[in-house]
Amino acid sequence: MSRNYTNIDRAISFFDKLLKNNNKNTCSTYFRSNPAEDLLDSSLSDSEKKHSAGLMRVNHAGEIAAQALYKAQAMVARDAYIRQEMRQSADEEQDHLYWCESRIHELGSHTSIFEPVWATGSFAIGLFAGSFGDKWNLGFLAETEHQVVEHLNEHLSQLPVNDHRSRAIVEQMKIDEAAHAALAENAGAYELPQTAKKLMNLTSLVMKKTAYYW
Repeated sequence: MSRNYTNIDRAISFFDKLLKNNNKNTCSTYFRSNPAEDLLDSSLSDSEKKHSAGLMRVNHAGEIAAQALYKAQAMVARDAYIRQEMRQSADEEQDHLYWCESRIHELGSHTSIFEPVWATGSFAIGLFAGSFGDKWNLGFLAETEHQVVEHLNEHLSQLPVNDHRSRAIVEQMKIDEAAHAALAENAGAYELPQTAKKLMNLTSLVMKKTAYYW
């Protein structure tokens, strides 16, 4: 017998999957092939591996947050098209999640121990952003993605030049995130006030500094 899922059902399902992934330290659901899969792993020093792992752990934490954010925003979106586009973006973020986690493991490291914190906080922010209506919802999404592209550019400048596998993943992530921002803007996103942008940037800095080490 078929069942119509409510927003509460979707929220419970999301956090159930998150906790299972956190406990197993694995992510098995993805939609596209890993952009690094055909690249040979270069020889990296211990310090280079540690640095690359830290950067990819930050990216993985960001994808945990993005999953929660998009799912919450989709739950409260009024327009069916916007809701579907947000879910599609969430699927692409799931790819990023898998790619980052795979690379972190290859580098002999671990994902952030604060995954539930990033997810819960972002889920709440997504619900809050969506409560102001679809245009502001889209505006928050667009600004989030613009800031993500900026930090991915920073990572590309910081990753070891010969860490081709990590760089390939980050490059594809940057392309996808820019596309998400453009999609939101084309759908009529409002531009957020500078105060909101600065607050979002400050919040992301806290996550980046923390997730790099833990």
